[in-house]
Amino acid sequence: MGLSKTAASLGRVKPQHGRMFLHQKSLARLPIPPLQQTLYRYLLSVEPLLSKEDFETTKKVVEDFGKPNGVGQRLQMALVKRAKKLDNWLSQWWLSVAYLEFRSPVVVNVSPGIVCPRENINSESDQLKFASKFISGVLDFKHLIDTNSLPVDQMGGQPLCMDQYYKVLAACRIPGPRKDDLVFYPPNKPDAPKHIIVAHKNHFYSVDVMDKEGVPLTLSQLYSQLKFVLEASTQPEIPVGLLTTAHRNTWGKVYKRLNKDPTNAKSFDDIKRAIFLLCLDSSSSQTEQNFSAHVARQALYGGGSGSNSGNRWYDKTIQFFVSPNGGTGLTYEHSGAEGPPIISLVDHTLAYAHSIADDFSAMTVDAPAPKKLNFNLDLDALDTIEEAKQEIDSLAGDLQLTILPFKHYGKDFPKSQKLSPDAFIQIAIQLTYYKIYGRSAATYESASLRKYQYGRTDTIRSASIASNAFCKAMEESGTKPSEKAMLFRKAILSHKEYTNLAINGDGIDRHLLGLKLIAIEQGENVPDLFMDTAYTQSSHFNVSTSQVPAKHDLVMCFGPVVPDGYGICYNPRQNHLNFAVSAFNTSPETDSDVFAKRLTESLLEIRDVLESAPPTAKL
Repeated sequence: MGLSKTAASLGRVKPQHGRMFLHQKSLARLPIPPLQQTLYRYLLSVEPLLSKEDFETTKKVVEDFGKPNGVGQRLQMALVKRAKKLDNWLSQWWLSVAYLEFRSPVVVNVSPGIVCPRENINSESDQLKFASKFISGVLDFKHLIDTNSLPVDQMGGQPLCMDQYYKVLAACRIPGPRKDDLVFYPPNKPDAPKHIIVAHKNHFYSVDVMDKEGVPLTLSQLYSQLKFVLEASTQPEIPVGLLTTAHRNTWGKVYKRLNKDPTNAKSFDDIKRAIFLLCLDSSSSQTEQNFSAHVARQALYGGGSGSNSGNRWYDKTIQFFVSPNGGTGLTYEHSGAEGPPIISLVDHTLAYAHSIADDFSAMTVDAPAPKKLNFNLDLDALDTIEEAKQEIDSLAGDLQLTILPFKHYGKDFPKSQKLSPDAFIQIAIQLTYYKIYGRSAATYESASLRKYQYGRTDTIRSASIASNAFCKAMEESGTKPSEKAMLFRKAILSHKEYTNLAINGDGIDRHLLGLKLIAIEQGENVPDLFMDTAYTQSSHFNVSTSQVPAKHDLVMCFGPVVPDGYGICYNPRQNHLNFAVSAFNTSPETDSDVFAKRLTESLLEIRDVLESAPPTAKL
């Protein structure tokens, strides 16, 4: 959900020192919803997904869990007790369960990619000049963070928690054999980092981008630094970066062993402390007809072992890439932050890079020369790199990725109908799935909890009784357009109501997760509610979605969260809609190209239905 007003929406921001955390202490703590409320809404959410027989079984399981003095009430009381001790009862659990304990590769499965508009890059010099401007733009944004000058993000006029901005730059995930760690080097700590890591042809260099006083280098200095890296790395290096694409347990064991070597430990430390990572990519053959889809693959996994996958370090929270063909974007490791702070950074940086004077001729004092990071790799590490090559190429072959620029209308049309653009798109996605499969599917949409201290996300369950009724009506030939329009508006209203519940701490998914985790923490058996078919089915999100609006004409992309699912991200622009749809080729049930085509049909059909009936009062 990207409904917040971010710093980027204000363009170039004049620093107003200290305002970033102006409301931080006054933010409320994340509440724990009443148990019976969550159980009631849980039943409503699973009903459209289950047969009548399965639903009746689930009702009995839920009633047993929620009975007076039962297991549910006991766990609820324990959860309330936990909430009294912590600023946020969920945040550390969520960081661990959703991210640090996740053992599959972060590539595609966890880390989203962002495809930026194509740049006018026609030479190596152009590539370095744009990269220099981009670095300068990131440092300008960092200055706003360092001086606490970012305007406070807002949602519905309410201030949001700004803590995630401290976890975007100078941050890194650290692999472990069983659980990873996340480290930050915030600007208010001594010896704050002043360097970035630049990757080129699988080489990694530590590059100073500030002087000793913390003043950013000039464009000429940055250009010289990047030119030094290119000239010093003309031949490809062993792709040590591929280790970060491996299964987390595998990479964790290799990292622990390699880190005992002082040379490796120094290189690892330089990477994790760096402000961000910049990948100066090499030319790669375009395997996709659509240029944006080609760049999306570079953003998600580097295009494969024969392309730029080794020219990455996927543990780094932020890594931008600039390609010789004008493709630009970034990959971000998701553990520390959601999409809005990342988009705020990208929007600001692009606006800065496109507005700064193109002056690379100024005479300046040379900065310290970039330092190559060296790695002493044992035979096991080299074997793991070879295995990682095969695995990343297998993943590349499995991932189906479709970029859909829907040009027929943008968010202006839903607004003209007095409808929420996000809810409009979500119901269109529901209709698309129903068209293909003849049923509704468990659907995840991210809802921001940042109105609370250290809030992350909850789930908007977009598949509802109302959306199911609308989809059925759209597929039945005898339904009148006026009735279809009425049912669509009811589905929109249902989605808006659920959205408001979720962003106000009354969602069901994180509450249920908390009840499950508190049971495990107390050494109890996992309650029957969480072993029931309904819980498993309704948490198997065949459709995982996120709205990530931006000032620039970009799109975020991510992989499906289940093998037989879709990953759908969208940026609603004024006059068009940008979608990224992903699926896995190994699933015979899914096809992102088909889904994108049917989504286009759904959006056009909904427009026709609404235009045949006049808009009613705003929902």
